[in-house]
Amino acid sequence: MAAYGLYTHIQSNRRRSIVLLVGLFATVYLLVYAGALTAEALSYQASLQYLMRRAWYDFLAAAPWATAGTALWIVIAYYFHQTMIDAITGGREVTRQEEPRLYNLLENLSISRGITMPKLKVMESDALNAFATGMNEKQYAITVTTGLLATLDDAELEAVLGHELTHIRNGDVRMMVVAVIIAGVIGFFAELLFRMWFSTGFGGGRRSSSSGDRGRGGNGIAILIAVGLVALAWILSLLIRLALSRSREFLADAGAVEITKNPDAMISALRKIEGRGEIEGATSAVMEMCVDNPREEFADLFATHPSVDQRVAALIKFAGGHDPGRLALGESVDSAGATQAGPWGAAAGGDVNKLGDKVNADPGTGTGRPFLPGQPPVVLGGENRPGSVGSEEEGPWGPRR
Repeated sequence: MAAYGLYTHIQSNRRRSIVLLVGLFATVYLLVYAGALTAEALSYQASLQYLMRRAWYDFLAAAPWATAGTALWIVIAYYFHQTMIDAITGGREVTRQEEPRLYNLLENLSISRGITMPKLKVMESDALNAFATGMNEKQYAITVTTGLLATLDDAELEAVLGHELTHIRNGDVRMMVVAVIIAGVIGFFAELLFRMWFSTGFGGGRRSSSSGDRGRGGNGIAILIAVGLVALAWILSLLIRLALSRSREFLADAGAVEITKNPDAMISALRKIEGRGEIEGATSAVMEMCVDNPREEFADLFATHPSVDQRVAALIKFAGGHDPGRLALGESVDSAGATQAGPWGAAAGGDVNKLGDKVNADPGTGTGRPFLPGQPPVVLGGENRPGSVGSEEEGPWGPRR
């Protein structure tokens, strides 16, 4: 079903997420069959047909146990995932007295959206990043780094908090936590299978058969099939996790603009975070939940987030924001658009124009309009978006109407 505008995209995204999670569960059973086939191939010398038939019977017997084990893993993670994440990142819950600026911003945003305020956590890190966690209203939490607090101004920090609140409101956080949990189960079983293969030398312990219907010569092919199934399960789990996170970042950026009515703040926050979001010691699962994940492999093929350039371009085109351009290490942009020294030192060199000059000098980086107090909010994917009258051009939040 086609999606028109932000809210229908949210519903469509949730339906796709459920389908993807069902596919993620299916990869668990794929691994169970691969394990059964491996066990049979390492136990008997027989034909491929006989080994695959025996593996199917083993799979039917093991499937209920695999389902129960996976469900138990999910239950444990449901109640203790935040504790595990805090142990990895060192995040600690803060009160209004400890962080009044941050607490008030989040409280005001939560009130404006009519949602329960998540717990607020701060972690000691020079990285510029934030992430949301939780499975329900009682568990939801937003964690920000001390580096982010020290670098972003109030408007930019509000935009980042709005981004994370949108992830919570859209159900992204719950889906990502479940996906990470199940992917962890898949990784665990895949590692067990590989260890079993290498420990047996791919052939130790096979017993010959005197039964004529078993045949011979299928063991090597059965092992290769099992290896292929494990590789397929791993690739599917990776692709599903990417599909669950990557498309959601555009929606979360749009949600932040919808809440704050300030696309420029979201854009400048992304530019400050760009290239400075690596949280030392954080697992890949934690980084996938962050505002920006700088960890990229294979030329962006397996990146969990769209590039900052892509996200900024979408905000400019569909929300009317302006782009100050990439910041050199040590630079930041003040509210007037001028560069200033950041926590990493003075500007690395060169001159970065003021925000308005940058836009006028390069129409490709700012063809929209900023939000002004007297203007109505821009509807992302809607009719009153600047420059979109009568247009049917497809955008990241739906066709331009």
